Amino acid sequence: MAALSASFSSHSWPNPNSNHVSLPQHEHTDQSQSTENSSSPPQQRRPESEEHDEHEEPPSDFNHLFSNSPPFIQNPNPNSQTHLSPSQSSVPYLLHLSFNHDCGCFAAGTNHGFRIYNCDPFRELFRRDFDLGGGIGVIEMLFRCNIFVLVGGGSDPQYPLNKVIIWDDQQSRCIGELYFRSEIRAVRLRRDRIVVVLEHKIFVYNFADQKLLHQIETSANPKGLCAISQVSDSLVLACPGLQKGQIRVEHYGSRRTIYIPAHDSRIACFSLSQDGRLLATASTKGTLVRILDTFEGTLLQEVRRGADRAEIYSLAFSSTAQWLAVSSDKGTVHVFGLKVNSGSPGNDKSHSASNTSLTVPSTSSSLSFFRGILPRYFSSEWSVAQFRLHEGSQYIVAFGHQKNTIMILGMDGSFYRCQFDPVAGGEMTQLEYYNFLKPEETF
Repeated sequence: MAALSASFSSHSWPNPNSNHVSLPQHEHTDQSQSTENSSSPPQQRRPESEEHDEHEEPPSDFNHLFSNSPPFIQNPNPNSQTHLSPSQSSVPYLLHLSFNHDCGCFAAGTNHGFRIYNCDPFRELFRRDFDLGGGIGVIEMLFRCNIFVLVGGGSDPQYPLNKVIIWDDQQSRCIGELYFRSEIRAVRLRRDRIVVVLEHKIFVYNFADQKLLHQIETSANPKGLCAISQVSDSLVLACPGLQKGQIRVEHYGSRRTIYIPAHDSRIACFSLSQDGRLLATASTKGTLVRILDTFEGTLLQEVRRGADRAEIYSLAFSSTAQWLAVSSDKGTVHVFGLKVNSGSPGNDKSHSASNTSLTVPSTSSSLSFFRGILPRYFSSEWSVAQFRLHEGSQYIVAFGHQKNTIMILGMDGSFYRCQFDPVAGGEMTQLEYYNFLKPEETF
């Protein structure tokens, strides 16, 4: 699941909400957790001196929230703002963007609050703009229900940068908190797990009771790189290892840990297929993308984005793992055809040739017969389709629900839907464009 966040320096913040009660931090770990039953909205920020001294016990079970999760409650007037202060009349700027699990929606964290959008058809579902500051640096959605995870961000955060707020927007209350001793870099969600990423550690919690299940040490991870599978019957987690260029893969179902030396340089970006069987990785060089088997740690395919160095912003598998989309600071989104299938490990090789030869055009260089004589550049596999964007903005990508379509989100407030030809390849066709921060500028 792709996400982008703006970077800001750390702050030391008191608890901004008097009804959010946190337990004392444990001395033997980097975290502690608590929940509460407050009904006050998230925009009510009070001085630390007004906080309660009593601690409430966490609810024993959150499963009722997922067994019959309601759809989003749409704002009757999509362009209206909730709790908007006069000082917030200017256009907000983005701090975070992320798609939900099925890429049917996306969430935008701004310096004033957050907004939720539907992708197809494109429309704003609702927004929450806070009275005081209200910067949201991380927002993650749980499928299409009203459960969000929020972390403060920007120059005037709504919450401390080291606190995770689990928010139920239907009930307009916080249903849980996780407090840490250092700044939170990212959060990942499943129906059964919450994964919190710090710069040097990752914590895995059970969603129902917020019980800590696993703690992982990583190398320096300022981007909060972490990916989890979304298939319900198994959990696969990928994160940076302790060595340069290494990725650690946890298979919780089989209780296996795999260490993959993916690159010689540092890891810049990676993504898992939905079932966690395939891993796409890119290094800080940004020229090559590698597709790896997470069960064996073996290299299955290598594709080339370009010859110049680039910063890779996002990697995204299609739902069938037939295609891989890549965005970078070069302003071009690439779609690659994959020669492996996200099936059982034993079937990957046997199905790869038969299933891809009919639909994926040849993207190897015409000089591939010189393999072993000329540099690897001339025998590289190139993208099937491309879409040109403006350089200078960060973009994340995901595959749309319509066949052979991708969606692109920009930190400049842009939303694109494009279609690619899986046989002819070449330049993609732009189907839609919106500026969701400035709707009046949409063309």
